[in-house]
Amino acid sequence: MPNIDNLKKYKNIHMIGIGGVSMSGIAAILKNWGFHITGSDSSESENTEKLIQEDIKVTIGHNLEDVANSDIIVYSAAIKSDDPEILEAHKLNIPTIERADFLGEITKCFNDTICISGTHGKTTTTSMVSLCFIEALQNPSIQVGAYLKQIDGNYLVGDSEHFIIEACEYVESFLKFSPKAEIILNIDNDHLDYFKTFDNIKNAFIKYVKLLPDDGYLIANGDDSNCMDLLQYTNAKTITYGITNKKTNFFAVNIVFDNDGFPEFDVYHNDEFYERIKLSVPGMHNVLNALSCIALCDAYHIDKKYIKSALLKFTGAHRRFEFKGKINNIASVYDDYGHHPTEIIATAKSLMNKKYNKSWVIFQPHTYSRTKTLLEDFAKALLNFDNIIVLDIYAARENNTYNITSKDLVNEICSLGKDAHYIPDFNECVNFVKNNVQDGDIVITLGAGTVTQVGPLLVK
Repeated sequence: MPNIDNLKKYKNIHMIGIGGVSMSGIAAILKNWGFHITGSDSSESENTEKLIQEDIKVTIGHNLEDVANSDIIVYSAAIKSDDPEILEAHKLNIPTIERADFLGEITKCFNDTICISGTHGKTTTTSMVSLCFIEALQNPSIQVGAYLKQIDGNYLVGDSEHFIIEACEYVESFLKFSPKAEIILNIDNDHLDYFKTFDNIKNAFIKYVKLLPDDGYLIANGDDSNCMDLLQYTNAKTITYGITNKKTNFFAVNIVFDNDGFPEFDVYHNDEFYERIKLSVPGMHNVLNALSCIALCDAYHIDKKYIKSALLKFTGAHRRFEFKGKINNIASVYDDYGHHPTEIIATAKSLMNKKYNKSWVIFQPHTYSRTKTLLEDFAKALLNFDNIIVLDIYAARENNTYNITSKDLVNEICSLGKDAHYIPDFNECVNFVKNNVQDGDIVITLGAGTVTQVGPLLVK
C-alpha cells in the first residue's frame, strides 16, 4: 500500500472538473484509499457515469454545499478563477490546489512513479507499458490520457508501489511529479502559446530529467538528438533505444509490415538478439514507442514473454488510428488524435503501409496559436493525403487574437500545388465525402477537438 501520510489531513476532497481524463483517475485512487470524494462537472460523460457507479457523488453543475463540507478543493486547469465553487472556497478559506500540483502530491505516495513523456506518443506508450506490467501481474496503478479497453477506462487502481502515468510538458506540469523512471519519447515544437521558444521547451525537459533520483531510470529516444542531449543532466541509469541509431541499448531491425500496416521486427539489446516482436498497431512510430516500452520493462526485469504477449494484445488507445467502420461497405473510416504536423506525418506514414485505393483526410486544426505558428508545416504535412478537407479551427482554451482561419491553411495547401476543400459544416462535409469516396478508399478524421463526431456520421 502506498504511503498516504502527506494527504491524511484532507478527509473530504471536492474536485471541480471531476470528469476530466486525469481528474477522474485521481478521484478513483483517492476513493480507494478511503477518502470521501465529491465532485462537479459542467456536463455528463462516460467518466462521470463511471465515477457515480463507483459510489462517488458527482454534481452536473455546481454544488456549493459539497464545497463547504470539504477540506481541500482540487480543480482542473480548465476551471476559471470566477468559477462559483472556487469563489465559495476562497470565501470560506478552504485551500484550493490545481490538478497537476495535487497529482504531484499523489506521486510522492508511491515508491515507484513511472512517467511517460514527450511531445508525441505518450498515451500509446503509457498504454503499452501498462499492459506489460498487468501481463506480468505487477498490479500497477495507472493514469492514461485515453480510454484503454483492457482496463475499461483511463485509470486503474492497483495495490503495488508502481504508478504509471502520462506526464505532460504543457505549462511544465510534469515538473510537479516525483518520478523514479522517465521515458522521453521526443522533444518537438509544440505548446508555443506557453513556451514561446523551442529552447524553453528543451529547458523544461532538462529540469524534468533532473528530478530523477540516482537509482532511477531515464529511457531516451536515441533517434532524437534533443533527447540524447538530456543524458548529461542526470545520474540515473540511462537506457537508449532507436531505429536509425544502432549505437543504442535497444534497436529494431528486419522491420516488415503486414497488409494492415502492423509491424514485426527483431529487437537487439546491446548488440545481441533479444526477441522478435509483433504489434497490432500500425506505423513506424509505434516501433519506436514499443522499443521505449521494452527498454523500460527490461530494466524492471519483466520477462520478455510478458512483454511480447502484451504488445501483441495492444490494439491501440482510443482515438489513436482507431477503426470506426465503413462507408456504404466500400471505404474504411479511421479516427486519430493527431493535431501537430509531426503527428500528421506519422499518421500518413502509417497509412502508407496499409493497402488502399485513395486516402482522404478531414482535418480540424487545434488552437489558433498552433495553427498560426505552424501553418506552413501543417500544409506540407497534409500534402501526404490524396484528398484534403479542412474544418474550422477548434479554439480549445483560446480566443482568436491571432488573425488566422482555416481558409489560410487551405490557401497555403493550394499554393503548394494541391487541392484542398474548406468545409466548416460537419453535415456538408459528410455528404461531400459520401458522394465522392471510391471502393477501397481510406478516410481519416484528424484532430484533438470535435472532429471525432464526423466518423460516426460517415459510418451511419
